[in-house]
Amino acid sequence: MSDSVRLFSIRSDDYAQFRPTYPATLFDWLADQCSQTHRALDVAAGSGQATLPLLDHFDSVIACDASPDQLTGHSNWRSAQRFAAQAERLPLRDGQANLLVIAQALHWFATPVFFAEAKRVLAPDGLFCAWCYSLLRLEPSIDAVIARLHGKTLSGYWPHGRASVDAGYRDIKAPFETITPPEFTIETQWNFHQMLGYLRTWSAVKKWLQIHGRDPVAELEPELMQLWGAPERQRRVRWPLHFLAGYPGR
Repeated sequence: MSDSVRLFSIRSDDYAQFRPTYPATLFDWLADQCSQTHRALDVAAGSGQATLPLLDHFDSVIACDASPDQLTGHSNWRSAQRFAAQAERLPLRDGQANLLVIAQALHWFATPVFFAEAKRVLAPDGLFCAWCYSLLRLEPSIDAVIARLHGKTLSGYWPHGRASVDAGYRDIKAPFETITPPEFTIETQWNFHQMLGYLRTWSAVKKWLQIHGRDPVAELEPELMQLWGAPERQRRVRWPLHFLAGYPGR
């Protein structure tokens, strides 16, 4: 099991509870780009943030993840099929998927081996679409504290590949011609405790806690609370999405 899989297996229920959901318009667009909607595959599905919306557009949806804990972290998977597997070794027949998505995970395994495997399991006209989001945006004073946590306190604690997220996947070269999706942004309303819960899902926070035996988010909590105001106050949170997409079989 890789270091990243171990980190995301720690309190995987928190990942399901505190990670934001993607805009419905994204999944409308994905289905519209597919000539057929028989089967979609969500690679590195985690707790299903992308899997479940796909069920509304495709006849069947398959979710795979290297961490079995992620796939069993909650019970509301509806009709999605699930199995544990490495992204580079998918136990699926050739040409089985009309769509392959990777949400906030391609940076862990963006290798020629994986891209070849993705092309194998996709139908000849199947769509490959990976996306990521980096730092949340609230207001400048809060953003500055979170940026300090991300870039200074946790510097050196992020697993290999995180730099690609911060680059918006611009550093990942796909072995096929890419397309440019429309602009999509995650937006939600969170109170103070939801925001802290999200920060604690960061892989670098979990690694810091393992090494130092203390919670780096808790150390910033008084400063953040002073800026936030009443803990129950709802604030708008945004994450712009960045994409790597195309049709590998064309």
